[in-house]
Amino acid sequence: MSGQDYDMIARAAAAHRLDIMGGVFEEDGTIILLGPSPVYWSMMKAAPEMQDGALDPIDRWSLRIISNLAAELNAEPLFPFGGPPYLPFLRWAMESGRAWQSPAGMLVHDTAGLMISYRGALRFAHRIALPATGRSPCEVCADQPCMTACPVDALSAARGYDVAACHAFLDTEAGDDCLSQGCKARRACPVSQTFGRDPEQSAFHMRYFHR
Repeated sequence: MSGQDYDMIARAAAAHRLDIMGGVFEEDGTIILLGPSPVYWSMMKAAPEMQDGALDPIDRWSLRIISNLAAELNAEPLFPFGGPPYLPFLRWAMESGRAWQSPAGMLVHDTAGLMISYRGALRFAHRIALPATGRSPCEVCADQPCMTACPVDALSAARGYDVAACHAFLDTEAGDDCLSQGCKARRACPVSQTFGRDPEQSAFHMRYFHR
């Protein structure tokens, strides 16, 4: 299949402030991973799911929008939520050649850095030509600021994520910076800093995580 397929999917996704965050081949088909673009939050705040007061507004928005995209593009919608069982989004992300495990343990993406998230995917029954992939930005990041930014040293690929320490810190006055601006380790990543994610979006996710 030609690159026109990829470009068409990218344009359809961009209409909803979603970017293609990678793709993987699956037998004779293709899975296209979708995540928020840097300008996604301004639209998301006005979505009906954010106004109705019900739980899980972003998951419900993703279900509606990506299901509609799938119908429009003759694809199957896939989601990282709704389990168990859960679909292997982390494996797909790393197999895409555009996301890798960072020294802090979280995925790092070639354009989103540690701000990467996946709202869903589209499974196509045919092969789609995918852009060339690169290498992890961590390979050329000598300072590894993600490893020193966390005030309680809660993040490490070797030790795992100390969730309890993270939550305990967020309960303190000093933790308000992470709650209101987003995880310091994610923000410290040089690639994250070029992605342009709205701090209000990060604050929403941090509050949701810490509720």
